[in-house]
Amino acid sequence: MVKLRLRRMGANDQPFYRIVAIDSRVSRDGKYIESIGWYDPKPNPSKIQIEKDRALYWLGVGAQPSDTVRSLLRKAGILQIRHEQKIESRKAAENTQEVRNEGTD
Repeated sequence: MVKLRLRRMGANDQPFYRIVAIDSRVSRDGKYIESIGWYDPKPNPSKIQIEKDRALYWLGVGAQPSDTVRSLLRKAGILQIRHEQKIESRKAAENTQEVRNEGTD
């Protein structure tokens, strides 16, 4: 299973994280599939940069975000975009179902 999680970078006492798509069986700093952004918790406020299209792609193919990454995606507005896409696809499916039902009457 593919997960979206943080990979620690940076020196001692200066944490810096990359947000990566990685197999769930691989260690925290092991080989990853793709880096989709970064998170710097040191400055106030913390800095987040995420490639929205790649994050949406990985969520679309079933990657599960860790709790921390889920929170970061929510702050970046990406989970809201994903939620809206799901609602639109459901509405489109309902509309096609209604059209099929009307055609059979």
